[in-house]
Amino acid sequence: MLGGEANSGLIFRYSSNLGKKKGITPLTAIKSSDQTSRRSAHRKVAAVLAGGLVLGVGTMATLASWNDSEFASATFTAGRFNLEGAVDASQATFGEHATSGAAGGLTFTTPFNNLTPTDVVAAPFAVRLAANTTNNATLTLVGATSTGTVSNLTYEVVKTLTAGCTTATTGTSIVPANTAVTSVLGANAISLAMGSPTTNAGAPAYLCFKVTAGAGLSQSQTGSVTWQFQAVSQ
Repeated sequence: MLGGEANSGLIFRYSSNLGKKKGITPLTAIKSSDQTSRRSAHRKVAAVLAGGLVLGVGTMATLASWNDSEFASATFTAGRFNLEGAVDASQATFGEHATSGAAGGLTFTTPFNNLTPTDVVAAPFAVRLAANTTNNATLTLVGATSTGTVSNLTYEVVKTLTAGCTTATTGTSIVPANTAVTSVLGANAISLAMGSPTTNAGAPAYLCFKVTAGAGLSQSQTGSVTWQFQAVSQ
């Protein structure tokens, strides 16, 4: 028992003596210091986490921003383009003759239905851009087709400043004289202006067709010719 107590006392005193030596910390002091360090570390970690949380909130607040939009749109509408012609003697009654089947009938002077060699007959024609057309145009005689017999017939077309057409009419040559009635070679283009304002029809181009019977004209021959004028928008 004394040995046990001595041992116990030695341990006690040993611990106590260690505490009295310079630079030696008692066990209880070590435990206390360790706990204090742990609590301090926990507080630092908590402070860091708290700081991180605050920092995270601050970052999210920076990412959020105002935004707004602007939109632009447009509507596109095609223009209008329409050609019309007049075949009456005054060249003033305009209408549409858009297909060969609906071609306007030219009225030639006598003796268009009783021709003999060297006879000359004439017929007025006028073309213009219709009201509400939104572009100027270039007009060209692009084709001529025939039925029956039209050999030994030639023609010319002149453009005049005013209405009126006779065999004596002169003007700007559109188709040169002595051209076969089924040919459009050498035809010159005509400029057409849209109306101003566009709700009006454009100014007409007055034309005069003149047909001449050749020396080789056959008796009783008969035939018809259809000419096509084509306008291209500019």
